[in-house]
Amino acid sequence: MKKTEIRVETVEAFFERGRKYAKLADRGLPIPESHVISFGDMESLLHVLTAKRVSLIKQVKEAPASISDLARKLKRDRSAVTRDVQLLESVGVVHVTVKPLPGHGTQKWVTPVAREIRLTADL
Repeated sequence: MKKTEIRVETVEAFFERGRKYAKLADRGLPIPESHVISFGDMESLLHVLTAKRVSLIKQVKEAPASISDLARKLKRDRSAVTRDVQLLESVGVVHVTVKPLPGHGTQKWVTPVAREIRLTADL
């Protein structure tokens, strides 16, 4: 995926977007590729996108890495980075895969869902 947009939008706007795509599908027209993560209010968005999580997203966009590597680069506790990665994965901003390590063990590898992440909000 190329772009992800994180936005604050009303329930009505969310369903209007869905109706627009349904009309395109009904007409047999192509549906534009999009990946939108929407929040109902600013407080919900700010609960997910804290300053440390935004730094984590920037680091992952710069260079996908393991959770241990991210914790070391960000100078944060590994367990805190793990919690943040799990939350960001649950909302669809990052993707986590498990890779086997040579010899033994596994490693969780964190990559961005999209090359470009855009944050929009109307206040």
